[in-house]
Amino acid sequence: MNSLVKWCVGLLVLLSLLLNLALIVVYSRTKPPCAARSRHALRGEHDAKSRVFADLSQDEHAQVQKYMLRQKDLRISTRQGTRPDENFLFLIDLRVPRKAEVLTHLDAHGPAPRREATVVVYYGSEGHVKEYEVGPLPNPSYHRDVTRERYGGDLPLSARSVTIGEYILLFQFIEERVFSPLAALLWESFGVDHEHQLKPFEQMPRGSRADDRRTWMSFCRELSGLYIQPVGFEVLVNHRSPNASQWRVERVFYNGQYFDSVAALQGAYSARTVKKIVKTPWEDYGSLKPRTRPLQLGPQLVNPEGARYSVSHNHVLYMDWSFAFGLSAATGMRVFDVRFRHERILYELSVQEAMSVYGSVTPGLGMTKFLDSGFGIGRFAHELVRGVDCPYDATYVDTYRYIDAPGPTRTPNSICIFELNLGQPLRRHFADFFHNSYGGMSNSALVFRTITAIENYDYMWDFIFYQTGAVEAKIHATGYISASFLVQGGLKHGHQVAPNVLGNIHTHFIHFKADLDVAGVKNMFQTKDMEYRNISLPWAPHHYAMTPHLVERTLTTEKEAALRHGTKTPRYLHISSNQTNRWGHERSYRLQVYSFAGEHLPESQPEEKAMSWARYKVAVTKHKDSERSSSSVYSQNNMWSAPVDFSSFLQDNDDIHNQDLVAWVTAGFLHIPHAEDIPNTVTVGNGGGVLLRPHNYFDEDPSIHSPDSVYLEPGSEGSCESNRMACLSRDSCAPDPPPFSYSGFDGAMKFED
Repeated sequence: MNSLVKWCVGLLVLLSLLLNLALIVVYSRTKPPCAARSRHALRGEHDAKSRVFADLSQDEHAQVQKYMLRQKDLRISTRQGTRPDENFLFLIDLRVPRKAEVLTHLDAHGPAPRREATVVVYYGSEGHVKEYEVGPLPNPSYHRDVTRERYGGDLPLSARSVTIGEYILLFQFIEERVFSPLAALLWESFGVDHEHQLKPFEQMPRGSRADDRRTWMSFCRELSGLYIQPVGFEVLVNHRSPNASQWRVERVFYNGQYFDSVAALQGAYSARTVKKIVKTPWEDYGSLKPRTRPLQLGPQLVNPEGARYSVSHNHVLYMDWSFAFGLSAATGMRVFDVRFRHERILYELSVQEAMSVYGSVTPGLGMTKFLDSGFGIGRFAHELVRGVDCPYDATYVDTYRYIDAPGPTRTPNSICIFELNLGQPLRRHFADFFHNSYGGMSNSALVFRTITAIENYDYMWDFIFYQTGAVEAKIHATGYISASFLVQGGLKHGHQVAPNVLGNIHTHFIHFKADLDVAGVKNMFQTKDMEYRNISLPWAPHHYAMTPHLVERTLTTEKEAALRHGTKTPRYLHISSNQTNRWGHERSYRLQVYSFAGEHLPESQPEEKAMSWARYKVAVTKHKDSERSSSSVYSQNNMWSAPVDFSSFLQDNDDIHNQDLVAWVTAGFLHIPHAEDIPNTVTVGNGGGVLLRPHNYFDEDPSIHSPDSVYLEPGSEGSCESNRMACLSRDSCAPDPPPFSYSGFDGAMKFED
């Protein structure tokens, strides 16, 4: 009897398994993968002409490199460890053609502009930097020195970025000239041995006057987030000479005390005349390893009927939008020829610069002013982590660059593109009086994103395309704060955030370029605001009331249109056209800046000209091809004689009425670090940006024509006719995500030849 029961139970289990398997098969057939379910035809076609903006391919980079190496008279090296006194091919990047040539090609069936590259060579043997135009691509046959044409003079060698080759020599210098003589001090003060090492964190600018190259190196424990592990030991290294044998240590800082040399510190330490640092155990409080066991997977983004956008080469289509994109090694993310309903809204929207100014008692951070393009913003766009940096099923794009490397490099999955439901309705109304109905629309938008990790900070860059015709350029900051060792007087510059660690106050300023073409290239800059006026009431003339009035103004010169931080700025800023909408108002786009930036560096400071763009919340200039960028890769190390001074763009005070206009926008935030910045700064509340939104550009809200609209009336709640949500359970699909993979560490910076 027992065996019969067991046999029956086993048979039932087998039948149950077979039934479940059959149901799974049937379900999988009726629920195809989302990628195969797209029902919505694209509202445009991919345009091959967009490739005029495409970044250089790996092959194009390689062809330019080969061409330059064939020029034997230039005596160029591409070796990773090239010394500063040798000639080094540092950068190859796309030279974006002149705007007039591009528009002729895009709009008037003109020929494609000649494709060229910008090449930067550091001439260590001759003491200067040169820029070349090289072309035509893909098979270059000429090069032209454009240094003086672009910068009005020669570029000194001291303006160059620190290369891998120079870092290798600097680290060797520190080991031999600092660490070895001070081995006993390092052990007794910091516990340095074969297992516990200190690593340098460089501060900038490198000196206090033009042609300097003197860098304060702060030393930190080699633990997670070394930037929040300072030990109170810093050295000032003079490495101005291209010949490393002439480098020297000029000053030493130890526990709040200054010494003229390493030997002077060693002597005072041996004589017990210094206030010693008490060695403490190494605590890895900067680790980002999870401190609790993962439980269940969080919410994930799923496209129920497949992706509603398309990416082809460097061109994107989404609903009524189309645009071309790229990623400059120097300045980072950019889009071109941005169109809504086939009309160009923006010729260019791009990142220009990211700047921070620090305050501290300690020498390194006390003078630090970072200009990230000096490192290369796009250079540090590493592979994005699927499901964390971007939604798991986003479209990921590889990028190629040539900067401080022996050849072109590929960075997989360094751009992501995805459609996002922002979690709130774009618009809605529930009619409760007289006529009952509900009309609404979810707020879905396309996000174009990259994330750059430049030393301690990670910046998340987003360009967001809304169904209202609005475009947003946004930045969020995360990563590690830069910190200093807590010494007497340090709390004037921040808060203590860890044992003997001060989180230093600093600013974040971000600069965007928005070359708007609103209903054509002939535009105006207008402002709108409100004021209260005391008026007599028409129905009761003897009674008065304060009522809001619209105040409009057209600014006609560049100096008028340079709106400084700290001054009263009109709340509405518009790039307007001569065309009018149905109601007789100028078609325009509004610049809506959201920012809580700190104070800008006073103009009396000699370094300020390198970041003079940060004086202005918004500045509007006449488009000029000679004013392509507000900053320069050479400004970080040559602040006192900046090759690009944005304020000079305004000196000619050009007429900006009925002209091709460019809006330069500054956003940012003041960061006073606090305990919750340990271990990592979070993106929540740490960011800024600009929203470009239509203002009388259309006759009505264009999103009313979106297929995402939902409309309900009594009795129609279950109908799919005007409510796709009612059919979600029927039409949903089975996500078919690719396996998780990550190879981003392959592209991390390595200090070796």
